[in-house]
Amino acid sequence: MKILLLTPDIPYPSESGAAIRNWGIITGLAEAGHELTLLSFSEHAADARSQPLIERCQAVHALPLPSRGKLSRLRTLLTSGRADMEARLADDDYADRLRQLLRDEHYDIVQFSGLELGGYLDLILREKGGSSLVYDALNAEADLQNVFAKVDSRSLRRLPASVYSLAQTRRLQAFEGRICREVDSVIAVSPEDCALLRQYAGAPISLMANGIHVDEYQPASEITRGKRQIVFTGKMDYRPNVDAIEWFCAAVMPMIRRRMPEFQLTVAGRNPHKRLQSLARAGEIHLTGWVESVLPYLHEAGLYVAPLRMGSGTRLKILQAMAAGCAVVSTSLGAAGLNSQARSAIVIADEPADFAEAILRLLDDDDKRQDLGEQSRQHVRAHYDWKALMPNLLQVYASLRGG
Repeated sequence: MKILLLTPDIPYPSESGAAIRNWGIITGLAEAGHELTLLSFSEHAADARSQPLIERCQAVHALPLPSRGKLSRLRTLLTSGRADMEARLADDDYADRLRQLLRDEHYDIVQFSGLELGGYLDLILREKGGSSLVYDALNAEADLQNVFAKVDSRSLRRLPASVYSLAQTRRLQAFEGRICREVDSVIAVSPEDCALLRQYAGAPISLMANGIHVDEYQPASEITRGKRQIVFTGKMDYRPNVDAIEWFCAAVMPMIRRRMPEFQLTVAGRNPHKRLQSLARAGEIHLTGWVESVLPYLHEAGLYVAPLRMGSGTRLKILQAMAAGCAVVSTSLGAAGLNSQARSAIVIADEPADFAEAILRLLDDDDKRQDLGEQSRQHVRAHYDWKALMPNLLQVYASLRGG
């Protein structure tokens, strides 16, 4: 098949959850013999010429990421009924290139990744001809904003953010619902997201979880993990990640420090929010900023933590940690989307005291940590390696094209 993939950022090098997912999809589709054209945004023009992308795609088109400031976002909020995400990636040059590709070539499948690219829905519907349109839903976004609103409402300081998210929830319900009804197929990343998106009574919804190439995360046999070193990874200006670390430092860390003063938390990820930078200056956490690879941090950590109170889908950060052989302590929400086998290898705790106790127990029990790490690797390989996941997407494509 000839497939046009629309992504919010260049999938390789992979610096975000969306990019990791899209890189897995591109690799799997190329290995299955499909002909791929990629249209994406990129902060770095050179990334579009990366050899791995060129080897897997017939053509790669990358345009500069549009800049949209707070004033523009406020204008959208106050003067229109549109969700912020509808306009976040609006760009005339991207629209022109997309229009040209659809007019110059026939594609069997057009697939767009994430709700932000749904702003181009009308253009695609006008120009796609006989192509089947697939929406790869990275999150159930309306529900995600609703969770943001509830969590932020607990803090007076975060009340404006809560009000904003509540307004966005209503708008996203309309936007997300229309997309689900207009496309030919929807791909969801977790059973929970499937259930949420089915409420729109739109196109058929299929499940394909997030995945990774597990072999890339295998630690060397001679690694020595820091017994008092724990790690969290992620894009550190992303709201759920910032909230997770703030909650952990305020509610969980003091209880750990009282019994284990030498304990250290490293937060590895790009664009640390200014609120996290103040925590680093206070000595609460070590912030790395951008790193070329999270693997050294995963391989050296005694423990991985996912103190998430917001979010949806299958957490790629947890899959990466498990594939690297880390024992993981997570909230229930952080582990949501994982199947029962994978969840059985994670210690789940939601209350601050329980979370702290779980960390302390595991840091003092080398055998238990090693056992959980080995279970984690086995379950991720069986259920979340791209070799196990790609047949789900290929089956969706075949059903759309009558194959």
